[in-house]
Amino acid sequence: MSTIAIDRPRAEAAHTAPQAAGAVAVHIKGLEKSFGSNRVLRGIDLDIPAGQFVAVIGKSGCGKSTLLRILTGLEEPSAGHLRFEAAGLDEAQPNTRIVFQEPRLLPWLSVADNVGVGLGEGVPRDVLRKETAAVLSEVQLAEKAGEWPSSLSGGQRQRVALARALVSKPGILALDEPLGALDALTRISMQELLNRVWRELGFTAVLVTHDVSESVHLADRVVVLDEGRIVLDLAVPYPHPRRHGNPALAELEGQLLAAILGNARG
Repeated sequence: MSTIAIDRPRAEAAHTAPQAAGAVAVHIKGLEKSFGSNRVLRGIDLDIPAGQFVAVIGKSGCGKSTLLRILTGLEEPSAGHLRFEAAGLDEAQPNTRIVFQEPRLLPWLSVADNVGVGLGEGVPRDVLRKETAAVLSEVQLAEKAGEWPSSLSGGQRQRVALARALVSKPGILALDEPLGALDALTRISMQELLNRVWRELGFTAVLVTHDVSESVHLADRVVVLDEGRIVLDLAVPYPHPRRHGNPALAELEGQLLAAILGNARG
C-alpha cells in the first residue's frame, strides 16, 4: 500500500507583525487522489524551487484544482509525499494562502477589515492598521480602506482578496482561477499587478488557469495536466515583466495548446 507523508504548517494565532519568512520550495512525489472510484491524480511528481511562479493548465476535470487544494491543505491526498523546504531547512512549515475566482469578501466589513482577516485573531490594533495599510497600498487600493465591498468594481474586489492573502506574508501563494471572472482589460491589468507583487515580495506562486496566454505571461514554467498526469512541463525562459503580443510567447502558447488539444483528441 502506498504511504502518505505530508508536512503541513501548524495554525497559530498571530500576536505581532508578520515576518517575511521567504519563499518555500515544494517537493511532490507520487501524489495520488481518488474520490471513490474516480482517480483524479495519478502519480504526480513535481518539484517547485523557492520563489518560482508555476502555472498549471489543462482541460476541465484534469485534476489541476485538486492538486492546488492538496498543496494548500484543503484536500488530503490518497497517497504520495508532499514536502516543503525553506532556505537552509530540510523541512518547513510554510505560510500558504489561496486566492479563489470569487473574492469571498465579508460584506459587513470594510475593505481594511476584510484584509485584516488574513492576519487572524489576536493581532494588536496598531499592528493591524499598519499591515493592512501597507498591503492595500501595494495593490493600489489605499484610498478604499474605509469603503464597503459593495461599492467596489469586480477588479477592485479581487485586489482586496489578493491583499487579504498577502498581508500575512505567505511563503506560498496559490491562485485558483483568480482572474477568470474579470473582463479582458481588467484581467490584463490584474496580471500586471500580480506579476509586480510577486517580483517585489518574492513568494512561491502556483496558478491554476484555463488561459494559456495568461500562463505564459505570468509564469516561469507551465505544467500541463491531462487525466491526472503531467504530460508537459515547459519552461518560459523570458524575463519579467513580459509584453503581451510577444511572438516568442505566442510560440510557447502554441506548444501548450497542442499538448492540451492533442491529449483531448487522444
